[in-house]
Amino acid sequence: MGLDEVMQAVGPRQLYLLCLLTVLQIFVAAHAVFMTIVGATSPFHWDFGSLPSDQSQDNTTANESQQFRHWLRVTNMSEIHRHVHFDPGFSSVITEWFLIGDASYKINMASSMYFFGVLIGVITFGQVSDRYGRKKVYLTGLALDILFGIVSGIAPTYPIFLALRFFVGVNNGGMSLVSFVLLQEYVPVSYWAITGSLQSLSFAVGISLYALVGYFIRSWRILAIVINIEGVIILLPSLCIPESPRWLYAQGRWSEAEQILESFAKMKGQQKSIVSLKPLTAQNVGEKANVLDLFRHRVLLERTLVLMFVWLICSLVYYGLTLSAGDLGGDRYLNIALSGLAELPSYPICLFLLSRTWSGRRRTLAGFLLVGGAACLIIILLPETKGTGLLSVVISQTPSILGKLSISAAFNVVYIYSSELFPTSVRNVGMGICSMSSRIGGIIAPFVPSLKSIQVSLHFVVLGVAGLLAGVLCLLLPETLNKPVPEKISDLYGIAHHKRDIVVPQVSVVNPTGDSSESEEDFAADEGTALIQ
Repeated sequence: MGLDEVMQAVGPRQLYLLCLLTVLQIFVAAHAVFMTIVGATSPFHWDFGSLPSDQSQDNTTANESQQFRHWLRVTNMSEIHRHVHFDPGFSSVITEWFLIGDASYKINMASSMYFFGVLIGVITFGQVSDRYGRKKVYLTGLALDILFGIVSGIAPTYPIFLALRFFVGVNNGGMSLVSFVLLQEYVPVSYWAITGSLQSLSFAVGISLYALVGYFIRSWRILAIVINIEGVIILLPSLCIPESPRWLYAQGRWSEAEQILESFAKMKGQQKSIVSLKPLTAQNVGEKANVLDLFRHRVLLERTLVLMFVWLICSLVYYGLTLSAGDLGGDRYLNIALSGLAELPSYPICLFLLSRTWSGRRRTLAGFLLVGGAACLIIILLPETKGTGLLSVVISQTPSILGKLSISAAFNVVYIYSSELFPTSVRNVGMGICSMSSRIGGIIAPFVPSLKSIQVSLHFVVLGVAGLLAGVLCLLLPETLNKPVPEKISDLYGIAHHKRDIVVPQVSVVNPTGDSSESEEDFAADEGTALIQ
């Protein structure tokens, strides 16, 4: 029996691990979209010069006023504080440090610093967790994420706030990546699609819940502290979670892996079950790997390059469409909530397609990317409409919504697909390098809408062509549905992969109080109840 088979036999019944690490994504989402409320523009007016004291302006109009910009340049901060008056019912970093006029770029800089921190975090945390374990790195990252998040809420100056946003990004991005891998390694491979989709679903819900909390808490400092209280609630029970049995197995620490698998079996009701891991060979035990191994081996190199590009495009199109749709008027909190809710239908569709042999992982990912890219190109063909009727709204928004749903689904699939393509020994490193590419796409995305200044539809051309190209490249990757997950890099090559039952350790589940036929029947029954085959 292989490792996947014994995990199928003893689980998944560790529902508390599933719930804990799934709810974690709500906390992760709040930090990811933190600046959408905290850095939101606020109406204000000024009373200087020839302008009447009661003349109100919004941020956009004021920032475009050359007279106002010139006055901000030549006036000291105390005078600005005396003559510029913000809406008293709203608090943000703009109202805190008067980030208006030429200083308005600092709002976007705070977002960029966060995503730059995420970029650093996914690289470093991936390698560190592959070496020192998933649990230690996850707990450390979550604790530091909460700490820096709370301190950012009491930052006295903008430069300190900017630095803290960077450190929040480092820990939030790295910790969320490790937690994703950790949950996948707690459950059998046949459940990876479900656990991956649930985490993505939780992230989308987290965006909407953050908007709801922000609606009732209008002080940005209190809001920053409140969202981190959720992190504390998640951190406390996380102290009791076990290490990844897959990571322990890959490191040759079989006795520890046995104890964890036995505890999983007890949760299932097999109180006296004994898990025994007996490796036949020791040549691959404790295989050490680093980021260079992703580019040193031909098979891994091909997979890594394609996945890096796909992750980059997923992020580029996702945030490109989101920023392009952000020009809609109305209540900012409602818009943020709807942006999260709009993603929800994509996840049950993913679960359905990922488990079907005629679609699998590869075709599902390619299909969503192709549909998302095509939707962007369809937007170009639609005539410009200024109507407000139902038909006009449907015609103008349907391609954009379809593109958002498709790329959200593709993002969900690529997480699951990538975790199955990388061997356990380099899975966190591989996921980290792919997530790094994703963050690069996120950094580029804010500049895509600015292409409208060159040609009105150029940004949709870029997003559409990028999505189509990524969809085609996905077809170069192998299918992983119902295939054994590689534990070592050597498993990717010919004989080692096809004859897996010869080179991997033998695993047996022994029930000392029952006969072998009964144990075999129990295993068959468990295997038959898997949600995804």
